[in-house]
Amino acid sequence: MDKEQFTGDFTRNEVQVDLSKFMDLLEETNDLKERIRELEFEDKVNPWQKWIHLAKTIDAWRIFPRLFISTYMFLLIYTTIWFMGLDKPTLEQSGLISVVVGAGAAWFGMYTNSKGDGKRGKGE
Repeated sequence: MDKEQFTGDFTRNEVQVDLSKFMDLLEETNDLKERIRELEFEDKVNPWQKWIHLAKTIDAWRIFPRLFISTYMFLLIYTTIWFMGLDKPTLEQSGLISVVVGAGAAWFGMYTNSKGDGKRGKGE
């Protein structure tokens, strides 16, 4: 019997195929499906993914809010030392210190109320 020829009763929707030919056909089909998956994946690769990951990391570590708070603390310490070193502070100098200290309350409030991406819950 020829291995390339199908046999069986076609009126009952039955076909007899050589097992090795059937396995080759299955393997070829699986290879084609895998290649299609690879091609679909190649289309979805984002060339900017590394930069997106870096941005998310910086956001999760909250680098900029911490940098701003540190800068404010430096400014507050040095303006306070400068103000306490004055013999007779004027109204303008007192106003400057009031603004710096008041801005600190606003800065600290914004810092403590902000959340990094790493701290958000699933429902937020």
